[in-house]
Amino acid sequence: MAGTAEAKKLDSEAPIILDLGRRRRKQVKRLTRGTGKLMAEVTECIEELKTTGKLSGSVQPVIVVVKERPKMRKMLFPGM
Repeated sequence: MAGTAEAKKLDSEAPIILDLGRRRRKQVKRLTRGTGKLMAEVTECIEELKTTGKLSGSVQPVIVVVKERPKMRKMLFPGM
């Protein structure tokens, strides 16, 4: 029985990964500052995870993955 309790404890402390996909550079900058729409989206996701019970009340790492979308000019004129 002790083995299953330890396994549950390890599962509950596993990091949660939030993938927000590709976003504009400005949105990513605001997220790093802790403001903007992406921060609101992250906060909303965390609250949803807490209510469903997937995120424990104790300290648990949450990893946010965001890719910066390339500027349109570089996509149209790659030699610049």
